[in-house]
Amino acid sequence: MSETFAIPQVKQVQVKQAQPNLQFLRVIPGILLLAAIGYAGKLLEQNVGKYAKSHHWIFPNIEYVLWAILLGLAISNTVGVPAIFRAGVSTYEFWLKVGIVLLGARFLLGDVLKLGGVSLALVAIEITGAIAFMTLLGRLFHLKPKLTTLLAVGSAVCGVSAIIATQGAIDADEEDSSFAIAAILALGALALFTFPLIGHALHLSDHAYGLWAGLAVDNTAEASAAGALYSDAAGKLAVLAKTTRNAMIGFVVLAYAIYWAGQGQAKTVKNKAAFLWQKFPKFVLGFLLISVLATYHFFSKDQVTALANLSRWAFLLTFAGVGLRTNFREMRKQGLRPFAVGAIGEVAIAVFTLGLVIGAQKIWGW
Repeated sequence: MSETFAIPQVKQVQVKQAQPNLQFLRVIPGILLLAAIGYAGKLLEQNVGKYAKSHHWIFPNIEYVLWAILLGLAISNTVGVPAIFRAGVSTYEFWLKVGIVLLGARFLLGDVLKLGGVSLALVAIEITGAIAFMTLLGRLFHLKPKLTTLLAVGSAVCGVSAIIATQGAIDADEEDSSFAIAAILALGALALFTFPLIGHALHLSDHAYGLWAGLAVDNTAEASAAGALYSDAAGKLAVLAKTTRNAMIGFVVLAYAIYWAGQGQAKTVKNKAAFLWQKFPKFVLGFLLISVLATYHFFSKDQVTALANLSRWAFLLTFAGVGLRTNFREMRKQGLRPFAVGAIGEVAIAVFTLGLVIGAQKIWGW
């Protein structure tokens, strides 16, 4: 009898060993789609402007970042993203983290500490104010308490990542999570088009605008894109400010987990240090490590240039993914009240943080 069961056991082991390889193959079509859209965005940036100029057309200079997002939005909201590409498209967050880590080569540690210190003070004010205001709005609109918590964390800290981390920590319903995520995604997409216009209208410096985008835009991908749409320097500062916000996620989620556990509606956090490490975004440490190595001249100038180019390509895949994963038809299905709370809250946070940045600009002379 033992011999008759030996072959199925071997086959089962072989299938299990083959599964990781099959998982890897599943993401290839989507990654190739991200690369194709990103490269098409680069080509459009290089050629559309030249073509318009040669024919004496008045045409705005559209950065490759916006081209990549627009192409992704066009596909997502017309033909949709076929199932074969979805696994690979979902890797856009991985490329975002890779891009941020590699971007550390363009920051000397002194700049990180200086900018990070200012950003940390502004982030602390932004997080406190955003959580308080979103909580008040949620109560005024009679949203469920845990849905209000998810919207508050998503708006104050780091968008979808914060919502997902908080959902598990406070035992929130998946429906509440989907509502909050839909509202944050829709508002993040709108920020890509409104923030650069406002920045130019107010004649904000690259420094001031970059900090504002990093403070006010929720998702890291959208914050990076909004900054890059203004200028390369603004894009770098947006990433730095947003990374500072991301570093706070563990503390904010821990506070909410303790609160809801005290209400008897979530599991008690037994090991707070382990909880913080689990929620802490590890790519922040990678960014700091690369920055330290660059500060002490571990990389040559050519290597720094190569890392910077790789960072741009990683962001290009990210921006393509931002467009592809944004489907306005699906967002409309989630309901109006969470979106209304999110919209009012985001406008208030944007105005509030803009005031903070303008004030800091006058103090530090940016």
